[in-house]
Amino acid sequence: MKVQALPADDNTCGWYHTSTPRTPRPSHRGHSEAPWVVVGAGFTGLAAARQLALNFPDDEVILVEAQEVGLGPAGRNAGFAIDLPHDIGAEDYIGDIRIARTVLKLNLSGQAYLRQQVERYGIDCQLKACGKYQAAVEERGLAVLDAYRRGLDKLDQPYQMIERETLPEHLGTDFYQRALYTPGAVLIQPSALVKGLAENLPANVTLFERTPILDVDYGSRPELRHAAGRITAGKLVLANNSFGQHFGFLQGRMLPIFTYGSLTRPLTPDEQALLGGRPYWGAIPADPFGTTVRRTPDQRLLIRNSFSFNPDGRSNPKHLQRVLQRHQASFARRFPMLPQVTFDYTWGGALAMTRNHNGFFGQLAPNVYGALGCNGLGVTRGTATGKLLADWLAGERDELIDFLLAAPGPNANPPQPFLSAGVNFNLLWGQYRAGCES
Repeated sequence: MKVQALPADDNTCGWYHTSTPRTPRPSHRGHSEAPWVVVGAGFTGLAAARQLALNFPDDEVILVEAQEVGLGPAGRNAGFAIDLPHDIGAEDYIGDIRIARTVLKLNLSGQAYLRQQVERYGIDCQLKACGKYQAAVEERGLAVLDAYRRGLDKLDQPYQMIERETLPEHLGTDFYQRALYTPGAVLIQPSALVKGLAENLPANVTLFERTPILDVDYGSRPELRHAAGRITAGKLVLANNSFGQHFGFLQGRMLPIFTYGSLTRPLTPDEQALLGGRPYWGAIPADPFGTTVRRTPDQRLLIRNSFSFNPDGRSNPKHLQRVLQRHQASFARRFPMLPQVTFDYTWGGALAMTRNHNGFFGQLAPNVYGALGCNGLGVTRGTATGKLLADWLAGERDELIDFLLAAPGPNANPPQPFLSAGVNFNLLWGQYRAGCES
């Protein structure tokens, strides 16, 4: 079958350009065969390829990436390796306590796996185990913090509620009314992390970059074709999130939602003193349509907000100028003491969302497997599901694998044009309702 759409991300991602440059691995040419082929070198694919190589040390594992490692969605997120579950459909944002405890274990396993690789290989990705703030401005946001606090009590997880008077000691800005601080989140420079993971793969992993797959034959030995050759797999693993739809699976079950980030130039020492607060931190909004903010260890400020629905999963340049204006306004509201600070980079990045917030884990077809649909938790959830899929393929079973296999998977979406109309309306309405949280 012909692959229906190819990745096409903008070239303006600040994380990519401010991380250490690397020489991309060569594109694939000719014909190759391997017992294992993994498509997608983001967090899920890197973890799957690494663990397959460790589980099957005598087998070659081919890892195929359509773009460059670090340039795609894995290198474009806000850089939060989240530990805690956050069920936005539940009254207390925790929901079923049994499920929440298992999700917590799943997220922690992904987080621990990444920290292990960073420490083992000395990956310079600004990793900081400094927790995160969930900050609110308006009454709706404050109510969310109270509800989530009740959920965290039920889950027996630590937190600290920080009031407006003392928040500037943490964040510098006095913009927020209250924040819920949880200590378990880890902050990273995402593009630097995936670049580092790619540079330290086991010897029996062969990585090919800039090799977009154009056609797939799902025979007894799946065959991937591209412009300069083909790759035959004993078993094929899809770790390309929403692009799994374009490979013929889970069609009409995933929603490529783009969100947008801007990164400032580095703050001068005088500007750092004007800002005050802690030297690095991350704050997510109480309202899911609000603004995420980070102060990075290299003293840049990140603003991330605004959404668009791009059904083909490809970046659309027309959105960047519009969101830049929003980011400038969001920055000015939070940091009026820094009027001369400008953005160096503005970019978009895709989230592989599903309507019921469930991803897919398991077998898609004979000799074809997938871990797809991270629902905005690609750093931890993608890492965990990639590793666990490789363990399952090696015959292992445990609580987390059984949990993932038993999950219902993504719900079906309404047909077009109703889908685009409904998603775009909800995105616009959500951003409007976010008010000052944006």
